[in-house]
Amino acid sequence: MKLPKGFLASGVRAGIRKKRPDLGMIVAPDGANAAAVFTRNRFQAAPVVLSRAALKKSGGQVKAVVVNAGCANAVTGKEGMDAAKRVRTRAAELLSCAPEEIFLASTGVIGVVLPDKKVRDFLPDAISRLSNGGVEALSHAILTTDVGPKIAQATFALGGKRGRIVGVAKGAGMIHPNMATMLAFLTTDAAIAPAALQRALKSAVDLSFNAISVDGDTSTNDTVLLLASGKLGNDGRSDLADFQRALNDVCRQLAWMIVRDGEGATRVMEVEVRNARSERDAKLAAHAVATSPLVKTALHGGDPNWGRILAAVGRSGARFSAARVSLSAGPVTLVSNGNLAPYKEKDAAKVFARERVPLVIDLAAGNASAVVLSSDLGHDYVSLNADYRS
Repeated sequence: MKLPKGFLASGVRAGIRKKRPDLGMIVAPDGANAAAVFTRNRFQAAPVVLSRAALKKSGGQVKAVVVNAGCANAVTGKEGMDAAKRVRTRAAELLSCAPEEIFLASTGVIGVVLPDKKVRDFLPDAISRLSNGGVEALSHAILTTDVGPKIAQATFALGGKRGRIVGVAKGAGMIHPNMATMLAFLTTDAAIAPAALQRALKSAVDLSFNAISVDGDTSTNDTVLLLASGKLGNDGRSDLADFQRALNDVCRQLAWMIVRDGEGATRVMEVEVRNARSERDAKLAAHAVATSPLVKTALHGGDPNWGRILAAVGRSGARFSAARVSLSAGPVTLVSNGNLAPYKEKDAAKVFARERVPLVIDLAAGNASAVVLSSDLGHDYVSLNADYRS
């Protein structure tokens, strides 16, 4: 896969990790308009703090992204901040741009200062390997506990021209709304102002990265960055409806990949709440089910234990009448108007044995809805995270 016009990418090994590539770059030789969404965790990593401030100072202009795996550089105080600044300064020197045009991102172990000399020493190598087809190398260089890379693309019509969006992401654990242990970089050739990009990105993130959960944890480094090179040459006043559709599609594809690649995951549960009193109620109910350890372990075992699902909805804080709630799994109705529905256990078990298990919870309380994706929770999740730092 190639990046949209106006972008180059690469991925190399700088030695932060023992064996895998761990340093990636995205460069817009002629610059790009940018928008970003960051973690809401109060312990924000040095690259998050610096990149947020840099976007504000540059007015939403980015020349390059420098991202490393293997070290989050979070909760590292002044020492970690200084290390990140040195990387930014060196990248700016090599690319002949202002430091605030360099966007930093990191992922890995929290509480470890970035070994910035390794990064600075290998920046020239990463720059020399930049290419329009470097997205695959980039996708491997940003992984941590991911099983494999995550890349998605879509096309759109804008001002009578056909443009592209290509996204690359990482994430498998510490995944939950309000961002998660994920990094996502989205590139497009569209000509769109930073303010409009920010609105479009926020809308897409709310429907995708903020509607997934693996383990209920959020991290310190999460970042979704959208870059627009303007090489499509469209009128900047063009209707963005089809661009928004394509952006939503790419973000949803990447979000699905993150949940499916959840640490130790074997299947994905799609929790759809319908007819809630408000969007808040719909989200409360959906997230309660999506994050329930009892529901997630039953999902791992392929057990259609609908009592756990309704119990989660009941404690969610959503407003509804229990006598009006219905629940179905795929084509099988499990509960109707608060009562057990006549169904065959084997039919329900077949649905729960799928890779993607669709659940619909009808609260019969209004017109609002929400959809959340969540992975199962099994033995491998515990094993992986018990041994993560070793």
